[in-house]
Amino acid sequence: MANLYLGLVHYPIYNKNMKVIATAVTNFDIHDIARTARTYDVKGYFLIHPLNEQAKIIQKITDYWQNGYGRVYNPDRCKALEIASYCPSIAEAAATIEQIEKTKPVIITTDARTYENTVSYGFVRNLLAQGDKPVLLLFGTGYGIEQETMKSFDYILEPIVGAGFYNHLCVRSAAAIIMDRIAGENWWDK
Repeated sequence: MANLYLGLVHYPIYNKNMKVIATAVTNFDIHDIARTARTYDVKGYFLIHPLNEQAKIIQKITDYWQNGYGRVYNPDRCKALEIASYCPSIAEAAATIEQIEKTKPVIITTDARTYENTVSYGFVRNLLAQGDKPVLLLFGTGYGIEQETMKSFDYILEPIVGAGFYNHLCVRSAAAIIMDRIAGENWWDK
């Protein structure tokens, strides 16, 4: 099985008016995605943000749970957040993985839209099962990652489709659903 890494991208992101912005870090995203990532044996979780003030928030939250009183207060939360780290850019996250794994990662991102290089959950499951290269799976915040940046990725994962017409999941929910689909047990074969 290939090593799976996650990145939570805060820039370049669209806002509701389709302007490129840097979104704010949220405590819930840091904690909840780390807990889900740890459940699915993700090797690393990058909190990607270019702004120093937001980096300080990320560092303060992760440091509290990794090294501060939170480590003693809730060791389970500490265990989940051990895999979380700050990174200023997608490129730097990919370079960190390449340094660890000694090969470039396949970069896959998620979106509620489809693209020419959109692939299925089964495709990514197979890619992970082959184990040839590490995979960096990116989740955008806000209204998604900017289009030119999207074009630079190896693949785009197909959208999550629910039973109704509404399609704007919070990133924590989308991350949990997607990780289960690509790295969870084969419940349908049981």
